[in-house]
Amino acid sequence: MANGTAAPRCAALIGPYLSGKTTLLEALLYASGGTSRRGSVRDGNSVGDHTPEARARQMSTEINVANATFLGDPWSILDCPGSVELLYEAQGALLASDVAVVVVEPEAERALTISSLLRFLDRHEIPHMIFINKMDTANARVRDVLAALQSVSGRPLVLRQVPLRGPDSEITGYVDLVSERAYRYRPGQPSDLIQLPDDFWDQERSTRTNLVEKLADFDDALLEQLLEDVEPPKEEIYRHLTRTLSQAQVVPVFLGSALADWGIRRLWKALRHETPSPQATAERLGIAAEGEPLAQVIKTYNLPHTGKLSLARVWRGAISEGMVLNGTRVAGLLRLTGAQQEKVPSAQTGEVVGLTRMEDIATGTVLTPSGKAGPLQRPERPQPVFGLAITSERRADDVKLTAAIGRLIEEDPTIELEQNADTQEMVLWGQGDIHLQIALDRLRNRNNLAVSGRPAAVPYKETIRHAAQQHSRFKRQSGGHGQFADVTVEVKSLPRGSGFTFTDSVVGGAIPRNYIPAVEEGVIEALRRGPLGFPVIDVAVNLITGQFHAVDSSDQAFKTAGRQAIQESLPKCEPILLEPIDLVEISVPNAFTARVQRLVSGRRSQILGYDAKPDWPGWDVVSAHMPQSELHDLIVELRSLTLGVGSFAHRFDHMQELSGRPAEKVLAMRTADAAQ
Repeated sequence: MANGTAAPRCAALIGPYLSGKTTLLEALLYASGGTSRRGSVRDGNSVGDHTPEARARQMSTEINVANATFLGDPWSILDCPGSVELLYEAQGALLASDVAVVVVEPEAERALTISSLLRFLDRHEIPHMIFINKMDTANARVRDVLAALQSVSGRPLVLRQVPLRGPDSEITGYVDLVSERAYRYRPGQPSDLIQLPDDFWDQERSTRTNLVEKLADFDDALLEQLLEDVEPPKEEIYRHLTRTLSQAQVVPVFLGSALADWGIRRLWKALRHETPSPQATAERLGIAAEGEPLAQVIKTYNLPHTGKLSLARVWRGAISEGMVLNGTRVAGLLRLTGAQQEKVPSAQTGEVVGLTRMEDIATGTVLTPSGKAGPLQRPERPQPVFGLAITSERRADDVKLTAAIGRLIEEDPTIELEQNADTQEMVLWGQGDIHLQIALDRLRNRNNLAVSGRPAAVPYKETIRHAAQQHSRFKRQSGGHGQFADVTVEVKSLPRGSGFTFTDSVVGGAIPRNYIPAVEEGVIEALRRGPLGFPVIDVAVNLITGQFHAVDSSDQAFKTAGRQAIQESLPKCEPILLEPIDLVEISVPNAFTARVQRLVSGRRSQILGYDAKPDWPGWDVVSAHMPQSELHDLIVELRSLTLGVGSFAHRFDHMQELSGRPAEKVLAMRTADAAQ
């Protein structure tokens, strides 16, 4: 291999939705001889998008693995989902890869869509290159696209190729700026070496000079050569490109078209010559070169026929069938290419394989025979921003649903399950509507569970404005011992956020002390549903006095009397509706700040202000108090306004009175639900 090691290397294909990552995977596999024909995302026969959820949407919905060999070098390629709602999964693949290929479209205005990806790559010092795809349909100038990409990259970009155009300005080939050779594209075949146009360097000499100057920023000897007007040898430039890519200092930019098969073999050669070895990646991750075998689980799948499959990369030594890792026996090893599974006896350093039946092993786990290895880097799990209340369409599936969701969360840790005590709903939380619809489809396709989802209910509450005193007597005779309890309570409001307090001022034994807890229990039970139909909060109840009967009084009687007293008193206290308010912090590029402020203002929210986002040049954080009822589809509209890059974090802040037409609407819906 070019990097002097026989260990398999791993490349991750990443980029925004519709950039063409899966089509690029097909082109790379075909160019390497790994497939005899190219599949198509549109036709539903690609290696990458092989699951029902992916084919139904014509998009990647999880990490897909393909193995290939190019010029004798073994590779694992991870095709990562491009949807921003599935970003966490892509980030996990990036941390396990030697290099990332960022696939973008040739549109300057869409450069912003990869800003978060590039920031993640820079922060973790992951070597990466950019492939400007769809050059066969490009209208924008490459220089304009490059400038837009540079504006969102923290690392200098170096253009490795410039396009050659025909008489009608259509792209026909490219010039490699390092080798200074010209090529004509031939779809499905290696490009032809052609004569360099006579006036080419008159127009593009500065482009090549710019490439060398950016490399010289990281090498004093090369800088000295430039200052002395010494032309560095091409081999030396290639060496600098390999070093700066390995150290994540410079980002090379290539051109091509995955669909038209342009530039695919050139990309393969760049990967082959310039991608660091898995040993170099392990060193970057802090993994010692010597020691017991070590692997890390990148992704967990729960497949209908295979069962649990742990996708892992081997960082050190060899993993073999029957080996015990972290106390769990490896039942088998599988080499994966899309839906195809090839059983192998062992896996060496650098390989990405599936480990079967590792039931107690979670995504991110570091595996060793001793089980004593420390943790490796994992992406920060984002806060859920979109929820759906889910129910089984078949009552018989209720028992299986919770277990199936557990397996779903095992596959995708960004999904959370909440059993909401206030609304009595099972709420599935995720990163957006597409994310949760994929999750529901997996429950159907992999577990045969018919599940429906609807917007989660808002946990409204109610409280009171005024105090009241209420006497209540519960008396029942039915032969033998009867039931008797008599209580007088005082109910009054508390400051917002105080919750509930219960006291008693009973004197003279009017109510025996052993019955007072039963009164409190009845009071609490009554407060679970107030006159408006919602739990009552921020009230104080004081038991003033009462009466009892030596024979007929009981805990149950006093509990009933306490409940009745509250139910009868609350309507007299002018109940009011409360809605939950969250503190929301919205992160966006500052070009969108004004739009976001209008979006927030239109959702009954109070803008608290905005500040520059720390360590994110050109980004703002807009803070606001927003009703939870306005949060449900906020992420959908926010992403629509910001080319998919806007995000927000939220947390409960306080309860606030809701009045007027919004309150009337909530109460009308509550009445309608109660009538069903």
